[in-house]
Amino acid sequence: MVEKYDPQMKNHQMSTWLDELKQKLNHMDDAEIVEHRMGPSASVHLLYIKTLIDPERLNETIIQPLHRSAGNSLSSCITNAKVSEVLSIEDAEQKIMQGFILLNDSVNDQWLGVQLENPLGRAVEPSQTETVIYGAKDSFSEQIDKNITMLRRRLPITTLKTESFTIGSLSKTKVVLLYIDGLTNPEFVSLARKKIESVDFDQFLDSSQLAAFIEDHNHTVFPQFLQTDRPDACAYALGEGKLTLLVSNSPFALIAPITFFHLLQSPEDYFLRWPVASFLRLIRYGSFIVSLTMIPFYVALTTFHYQMVPLPLLYVLLESRGKLPFTPFAEGFFMIVTLEIIKEASLRMPTKTSQTLGVIGGIVIGQAAVEAGFASKVLIVLMGISAIAFFLVPNYQVTKSMVLMQILLLILASFLGLPGIVIGLIGILAHLHALTSLGQPYLAPIAPFYGKDWNDLFIRGPLIWMKTRPKYLKPLRKWRQEMKK
Repeated sequence: MVEKYDPQMKNHQMSTWLDELKQKLNHMDDAEIVEHRMGPSASVHLLYIKTLIDPERLNETIIQPLHRSAGNSLSSCITNAKVSEVLSIEDAEQKIMQGFILLNDSVNDQWLGVQLENPLGRAVEPSQTETVIYGAKDSFSEQIDKNITMLRRRLPITTLKTESFTIGSLSKTKVVLLYIDGLTNPEFVSLARKKIESVDFDQFLDSSQLAAFIEDHNHTVFPQFLQTDRPDACAYALGEGKLTLLVSNSPFALIAPITFFHLLQSPEDYFLRWPVASFLRLIRYGSFIVSLTMIPFYVALTTFHYQMVPLPLLYVLLESRGKLPFTPFAEGFFMIVTLEIIKEASLRMPTKTSQTLGVIGGIVIGQAAVEAGFASKVLIVLMGISAIAFFLVPNYQVTKSMVLMQILLLILASFLGLPGIVIGLIGILAHLHALTSLGQPYLAPIAPFYGKDWNDLFIRGPLIWMKTRPKYLKPLRKWRQEMKK
């Protein structure tokens, strides 16, 4: 049924909207409501938040064209900006808070919105969290439109689709879901869309907060979305058949589905020669295991299995621990917590003073703790190796999770010795096996087993061998090569 046009009703609606918007903008010093005359009888009201809009563009796009107009309709005056019709009072309120200029077009009896958002934000800078020697240097910023531009320049295809959502009753945070139509499995897109639409929270300031609401498992230390600020990493993931989520005011994108092994891979793996990249990847896996088990292994040996230690090394251990009043567990726990305190403090302090803290922390750990009888020299050396091994893991979230796993293994080692470490590692593997990322197995391609995907698992095989996309992603296009005629 087509609603009959009623000019009086329309005029009444415009007047009502203006009164309601004036009421909503009351007690906002940066809100502007300006009336502009258009000819002898017509006028137009401009409503905007001056701290959200670009004043130069306002003058060039709206003010000057209005001065030159002779009673024409607003849409014909504004030619160098996108004009959209406002359909409801809620839409008007949302647009004005997003940097739009609202205008009431008395000629056509409608409200119009012109987006003139002030382009605040920093310039494109190198990534601070995932630095590489080779490869692109640009990284995402807090401007979501700029981030989409970076991805579109890397994937200039019309099948790269974007879907926008608004979450957060207070923050009105914009979320953009990106995927390649005809490649990404529609099940992932549908599940992600459903999860985002079900989010009910008032404020989102970063993409990690969104991940906490839409991940499959909330009570685990392992992230199920890969958080990255590198556009090339996102573009590569989209090309594999994954999807990407961009959140306004956050420089970090979310990638899913992922596996546990993605958290130990670096973007630079794909820029180096494959033997070099494979060697570095194996070192990274080894460092992950060493950083987890070295201190618990020390506690297990010195508590239960000292007979396994070679005699020359046993003399060193006995001499090192001879005057310590603490058990190996207390010694190890004290040093792990101390190291975390120093790392956290160095991150939170200004750059210039953090270097001083690093020197002080090194002296405290290296000398004062030994001389005061809080730690043995052997443990200090092992702590240093373990701490350096931690930094080889490229994902910051995983390094924080590893500390908790290290403490868990330390407790088990102090009660059960080496069997405790084995039990702990089996428990961690069982936990990983039970996890999923956007419904897909977290330990793929090991469990379930996908043999061809091992080309990019512990080693990074030659790119010419990677002719198919990962099987666990169930891509609609399996082959990465175009079939030649």
